[in-house]
Amino acid sequence: MQNLWHKNSIVYTIDVQSFADGDGDGVGDFPGLSRKLDYLSGLNVNCIWLQPFFPSPRRDDGYDISDYYSVDPRYGTLGDFVEFSQAANDRGIRVIADLVVNHTSIDHTWFQEARRDKNSKYRDWYVWSKEKPANAEEGMAFPGVQKTTWTFDEQAGEYYFHRFYDHQPDLNTGNPAVQAEIARIIKTWLQLGVYGFRVDALPFVISSKGPDSAAFGDHPEYLVAMREVLSWHRGDAVFMAEANVPPDQTPMYFGEGDRINVIFNFFVNQHLWLALAREQAQPIRDAYRALPLIPNYCQWANFLRTHDELDLGRLTDAQRTEVFNAFGPEPEMQLYNRGIRRRIAPMLANNRPRMEMAHSLVLTLPGTPVLRCGDEIGMGEDLSLNERDSIRTPMQWSSAKNAGFSSAPSDRLVLPVITGGEFGYEKVNVAAQDRDPNSFLNWLERMTRLRMRTSEFGTARCEWLDASDPAVLAHCCIGERCTVFAIHNLSGRELDVTVSTERKPAHLFDILQNREHGAPGAGPLRFHLKPYAYLWLREEEDPNT
Repeated sequence: MQNLWHKNSIVYTIDVQSFADGDGDGVGDFPGLSRKLDYLSGLNVNCIWLQPFFPSPRRDDGYDISDYYSVDPRYGTLGDFVEFSQAANDRGIRVIADLVVNHTSIDHTWFQEARRDKNSKYRDWYVWSKEKPANAEEGMAFPGVQKTTWTFDEQAGEYYFHRFYDHQPDLNTGNPAVQAEIARIIKTWLQLGVYGFRVDALPFVISSKGPDSAAFGDHPEYLVAMREVLSWHRGDAVFMAEANVPPDQTPMYFGEGDRINVIFNFFVNQHLWLALAREQAQPIRDAYRALPLIPNYCQWANFLRTHDELDLGRLTDAQRTEVFNAFGPEPEMQLYNRGIRRRIAPMLANNRPRMEMAHSLVLTLPGTPVLRCGDEIGMGEDLSLNERDSIRTPMQWSSAKNAGFSSAPSDRLVLPVITGGEFGYEKVNVAAQDRDPNSFLNWLERMTRLRMRTSEFGTARCEWLDASDPAVLAHCCIGERCTVFAIHNLSGRELDVTVSTERKPAHLFDILQNREHGAPGAGPLRFHLKPYAYLWLREEEDPNT
């Protein structure tokens, strides 16, 4: 039987450079990360997604890679990585790496050879044009910051294509030689201990590229070849794809279960934030209704925030304005004309009940929950930093110097720590919350533990239930052994609600309170909910029969 670990996991996102500095140079590294594995294990994390840790000039947080086969020396050695991955595996934690193969850094030797010599084998590894294409001002990944997708290179004497920044030239992923190199990258890191990859910018990877091409995702068959390489070399390895596409396009990424294993659910995420802004459940229900059925072996990944901006590009202009007004009303809080560059806690006004409810949603919605490092303690953002760096500040471990992240002088830190005010490390840190049994960290540790024990939320068939109040989202997940219910009040109102279900459970057990909830009685389920309240319930046989 295929190992479907990805359907019941807690995924935790880490940027090595800002997590834990083990050698005191101001930059996070693998020795420092290894020392924090017990912390992650305590949080019930069983999958770590590492953002790029390869050599890079880091003009784009490491997504501009200059060598796919090594570790950036700032983060340690290849041996340090292997020791880390083995130590994680010893704790039951799988490691997945970012697979960034849509583009390279302009500093990569492949591009340097390509621009220097038209006869080099690497010339066709990139995409060139003698003239600037007419559509060069279209299709930018970062509108408002990026001005073009074609840049003239003096040395090459031609324009090169870049969907992202001009220092990130696109690889010609339709070239068989490039595809063979991608296969080699996949095999190398599988052999070094990873259990799969989060595939960056996947729709662009499988698109035709050239001065006359306006295609998008027109080569999904390439995913079958990629998956074959992955599965042949590690049978339980997975691809988790960044594919921010409309629902009707997602089937070609899943295929028949022979392409991508997991897709990050951007469509639901954007409508979840619309629901939070309106304090009404319907946007979430509508988003799930729009999703296609997916193969049994596949999964959605649910999240509140990633390491990028909160992308709202799938919403209408009016809907996006609603979310902006609620959670990012100031221009400096917004980015790329489509997103918000803030952390969860400040967006939700550090309202503890509301923060709990939002995380409970991600833990119970159909799919696998993904947590962003620092959100478990309610970290804030630094809007004085450039673009997405606002939410990439160092992890706040304690109230010691530099938030316990590094012993280096403060001016040598990779990014400044957040200090002072409501979200400064002096108040918001792991050590303080670890000692407080009522802290958000300890609350989330308990919730993730219960989530791992309640696998139906990630694996069972979901049914949406009708609630008498529009602020209430209610659903049940029907498994082979039991059925679980999740009830969420998205509003700041205290309310009484009835929830209609055809299942008529004989008895309900409150999973979060570890006590009997009682017999529902005839008719719909009835609940009294405080502002931003949430319930996890399990159907059980009546203990009195």
